[in-house]
Amino acid sequence: MGLSSRAVATAVVAAAVAVAAFFGLLPLTLASAALAVLVAIGWPSLLNQPAPGGSGLVIGLTGVGAVAAVAATEGEPSLRNLPLVLAMGVVLAFVAEMLRRDGRPRLVESLLGTVSGLVVAVSAAGWIATDRTDAGAALVVTCAATLAVASAVSALPVPGWWNTLLTLAASIAAGGALAWALPEVVTANGLWTGAVSGLLVASLHALFDQLPALERRAAALAAIVLPVTVGGILVFVVGRVLVG
Repeated sequence: MGLSSRAVATAVVAAAVAVAAFFGLLPLTLASAALAVLVAIGWPSLLNQPAPGGSGLVIGLTGVGAVAAVAATEGEPSLRNLPLVLAMGVVLAFVAEMLRRDGRPRLVESLLGTVSGLVVAVSAAGWIATDRTDAGAALVVTCAATLAVASAVSALPVPGWWNTLLTLAASIAAGGALAWALPEVVTANGLWTGAVSGLLVASLHALFDQLPALERRAAALAAIVLPVTVGGILVFVVGRVLVG
């Protein structure tokens, strides 16, 4: 799958998350769990891991568990149970390697691939944490919408660094426009959300643009949902650093 096709698909996924947030916490939770599952399906193929079945199972279980844990957490901090889920996922990754019966080739590579994948999948829970900030669903919609705009603009046939700059500028402009349209989101939050989304999309597309594994559908699927999966937790963390 080409870069432009993946970028458009990422924009569609981000828009779907925005729609889910608009309808409430339950649809957003289901959408976040779906992101974790899609990462689990495609991540082992993206990294060409030697034991994709066990790795995908561990990533999926950890990601969905993280989403469920954050959704069930009341009060602040909303991510207080996430380290426990992540630790259990790492233990499961070691267990999965111990259960392999193929001679365990590329053992360290397989283990590191699984752990990195479960970190990505766990990031899907960030959408729920973002929804529970003061701006709530409006900030989730802003983040998802700026990701969609950044992904769509990155698909334009603009070469090199110009594409990155255009993606970043469009995402920041979209964040500012949404902050103006949504009273719950202050202008500064809209602008930094757009900046984070633009940088995330541009950097990930540059990272995966020439990766041969993307010729496989499962690997392309992971690359498509990766910016959206990571976007929620990244905006939540950056927002806490900037605005407290």
